[in-house]
Amino acid sequence: MSVILITGASSGIGYQTAELLALQNNIVYGAARRLDKLNELKKYNVRPLELDITNEESIKSAVKTIIKEEGRIDVLINNAGYGSYGAVEDVSIEEAKRQFDVNLFGMAQLTQLVLPYMRKQHEGRIINTSSMGGRLVSYMGAWYHATKYAVEAFSDALRMETKEFGIKVSIIEPGGIKTNWGFIAADKLQKSAQGGAYEGQADKAAAGMRKQYSSNMMTIPKEGCKAILKAVSSNRPKTRYLIGFGAKPLVFAKTILPTTIFDFIMKHAS
Repeated sequence: MSVILITGASSGIGYQTAELLALQNNIVYGAARRLDKLNELKKYNVRPLELDITNEESIKSAVKTIIKEEGRIDVLINNAGYGSYGAVEDVSIEEAKRQFDVNLFGMAQLTQLVLPYMRKQHEGRIINTSSMGGRLVSYMGAWYHATKYAVEAFSDALRMETKEFGIKVSIIEPGGIKTNWGFIAADKLQKSAQGGAYEGQADKAAAGMRKQYSSNMMTIPKEGCKAILKAVSSNRPKTRYLIGFGAKPLVFAKTILPTTIFDFIMKHAS
């Protein structure tokens, strides 16, 4: 039985992973900014935890609560995040900073607070949700991909630093997963381009994203959950779990194709 903290537990992969881990008799704290979105998880004995990943006091309070109640944290699953799409010229620096606050800096601060307890235990698992988008770049996704490339580098460094303390670090790299992620990203893309030079391109790209995420091509969230469960339970977890629609072929194509050809593919993928 492990004490597990998972962020972004109110929907999608995070919600289903919290459910499955709790059903395996782990002590699971499902964290999200809004507690009301975690109510359904109570029936699986997931413990709802209010956590705004962009607020330092909220992060400190969440960790303090778990340590007070359990005395330890065995597994941290950094799953909170969102996709902010838009042309570089259109997206405000304020929005770009928010994207980094949610997808990278909040995760980093939570990790910093959990690490001393894991070091004291001389064991622990840290699982960071990145994306295949941390290995390649899709059209009009500059800021989102910048955060995911950063998560990849952060995780690689963290893995090397913490190995001698018995802490294992894994990265989850989903491809196309059938959640609301694509629709949220498409909405932000269109909003950012409204009335500007990139409006036509953005409208076309957003329509393509909505079409993809409405189709049956996307991988069901449970496949992402399976990867996280393996990273939690395996004696020798992988450093990377590349899963979901398009992930492996696209990452492979990125490594072998000339950049201009891969750019063309990504620009016209939708």
